Amino acid sequence: MRKTVAVVALLAFVGTLSLARDKKKKKKEDRDAIINFLVVRASNGKPVRNAAVVLHEVDERGHQAKGGYELKTDLEGKTSFDGVPYGKLRVQVLAPGLQTFGQDYDISEPVHDLTIKMNPPQKQYSVYDDKK
Repeated sequence: MRKTVAVVALLAFVGTLSLARDKKKKKKEDRDAIINFLVVRASNGKPVRNAAVVLHEVDERGHQAKGGYELKTDLEGKTSFDGVPYGKLRVQVLAPGLQTFGQDYDISEPVHDLTIKMNPPQKQYSVYDDKK
């Protein structure tokens, strides 16, 4: 009789742990988002192909986490990423001949559509310019 009670108690304990783990896993999956990017030129709205879209998580102090992800845009200037955790996300976009884009976003919904408008490079400013 004692062995039966011990086995039933052990099975109940293992079952509870399994349910808790599944519940925790499900909550994590519910907190992932999909981000769709469209990268275009600000001047004419044409897509920017092969732009590098770099994603980094940002902590509550504003520090960028190590690691991250790099995506490339297709011919239509589009790319997407599935599995972005909720919270702050730093997005940087780099493309040859265009000014680098950078901005932090708060990811709080399951799907985000972001349009990034890339500007031409600006003239560099120097304190040594002589304007007499």
